[in-house]
Amino acid sequence: MSLSRRPLAFVAGAALAAPLALAGTAQAATAVAGSEYTVTPLKFTVSAGGRSCTVDADLYRPSGADAQHPAPAVLATNGFGGSKSDGSTDGIGKAFASRGYVGLVYSGLGFGKSGCLITLDDPETDGRAAAALVDFLGGTRAADDGTKAGFVTQDGPGDPRVGMIGGSYGGAVQMATAAVDHRVDALVPLITWNDLGYALAPNNTGAADGVSSGTAGVFKWQWTNGFYLTGEGQPILSPSLDPSRFGSLTCLHFAAKACDTVQLLNSGRYPAGKTAAMLDYARSVSPVSYLSRVKAPTLLVQGQADSLFNLNEATATYETLKAQGTTAKMIWQAWGHSGGQVDGELDLSQGNLESSYVGGRILAWFDRYLRHETKTGTGPEFAYYRDWQSGYGTAAAVPGLTQKMYLSGDGKLVDNRSKVTRGSRQYTNWLVPTSHSESSLAGLIGLPDPKPYDTKGTYLGWTSAPLTSAVDVVGAPRATLKVVSPKTERVQNSGDASDKLVLFAKVYDVAPDGSRTLVNRLVSPVRVPDVTRTFTVQLPGIVHRYESGHRLEFVIAASDTAYVGNRGIKPVTVVSAPQDTGVLELPVVGGTVTGGTVAR
Repeated sequence: MSLSRRPLAFVAGAALAAPLALAGTAQAATAVAGSEYTVTPLKFTVSAGGRSCTVDADLYRPSGADAQHPAPAVLATNGFGGSKSDGSTDGIGKAFASRGYVGLVYSGLGFGKSGCLITLDDPETDGRAAAALVDFLGGTRAADDGTKAGFVTQDGPGDPRVGMIGGSYGGAVQMATAAVDHRVDALVPLITWNDLGYALAPNNTGAADGVSSGTAGVFKWQWTNGFYLTGEGQPILSPSLDPSRFGSLTCLHFAAKACDTVQLLNSGRYPAGKTAAMLDYARSVSPVSYLSRVKAPTLLVQGQADSLFNLNEATATYETLKAQGTTAKMIWQAWGHSGGQVDGELDLSQGNLESSYVGGRILAWFDRYLRHETKTGTGPEFAYYRDWQSGYGTAAAVPGLTQKMYLSGDGKLVDNRSKVTRGSRQYTNWLVPTSHSESSLAGLIGLPDPKPYDTKGTYLGWTSAPLTSAVDVVGAPRATLKVVSPKTERVQNSGDASDKLVLFAKVYDVAPDGSRTLVNRLVSPVRVPDVTRTFTVQLPGIVHRYESGHRLEFVIAASDTAYVGNRGIKPVTVVSAPQDTGVLELPVVGGTVTGGTVAR
């Protein structure tokens, strides 16, 4: 696996690309790495989602940890499609055991050699199963072979001092566990979601709660079906006769409502009743619905290169936790589900905690909340990786919107309404996608991914004057738009959300030679609620420097190859006038764009 794709061990690609053989199952403790720790495979029979099933785990016990010298514990599980034997999951156990923590890593329900159905990190299923492992660490239950953990630091009878860490699927389960078990003392979720309804079918307008909209979004078909096929293929990828792993002939390995969700999204039709039920289910198994119950101090780490769970999801979780008084800090690292690994960044499969910025922050977080080293600082409220400058930038909060640009009728992006030229421009969609941001799973199966493009006549762009000095954007841009689409207007109130207009907003970096860069290949899909009214588009968060001589281009496109687009042909017109035009707002840090120049 290439360096840029290494973090994908957290996700479905691990199962698609990794060998099918799992680690050995010998039950004896094995001394590792010069007796720094021992590893003991364990099984736990748990009740989860109305089924009794086995959880397959490995216990990493540091040398010297005993009843007289107890140590705090770190609990972790795999990303979707993986198991306890993944390099990153196994790496967590090794990394923390070698630093004096008791490690307990396990294959999530439905994965590896663990039983039960895949329930998408449902607190009442996956969270309760993890809570049973906390019981083990607390000494109130034994493993199936009678093994007990009498060497974990306790805050009270049956209350172990335990933190959780992991990425993607192994990130959301932390919040699910903390919501049902307040014995968990610290969380470090990496590259995970706030709302699966948004992650699988985002609608970046009309958000009522964080990233969540009441209207069905735009189906992210490549990512969703990749995960679905990986999940349904688990009985083949990880062969087992365990009956708890099987659902029905129409939904082999998932909880039934999860299959219903994917089938509805693939149908391309979203009638109101079925869509509301789908969104309710997706949110019921997502942090957005239960964050009010999460009290454990939480260090959120999200990836800039991530088209699956973008920075906006982590920001929504962070803001919710902060508003309710839960201790929380946030880091925007380089890598995510879409790649982006760079030298020196955290790589849990390598255990480079001390030598990476994020790793050091994680160690400090656990030192503070698990070892109770009260003088240990846990770092700034917000930090973000910069590819144009060594190290991380920091701030007291996620930067707000500081710069307005206006969409002129002549295709220019200007800094003042008085510069807006009156005019109208039109595009139309085809029955096939005509714009490309990414092939979401291309890197996982070794296929090349074409550069982003837009086909003439199927998009509109507005371009700024060349910058005379660099401009740094940190955060999520926002656009306010009004479009005209008579064909959409006639059908948009049919009661089926698929009849509403779909468009894709994005911002390119245009170099002096005309080449265009779509930062991290991120786009903002929108299902316009009403084409007769103004609407606001939340674009994905980015951290990017637009260099001197470059231009910003704001684009709205009719389609995107990674998403399901419009039903039928729906031409769109955008009208501009000085007092009535679209507005692009940017979170510019350290300067302002002024008529193509930058004041600093």
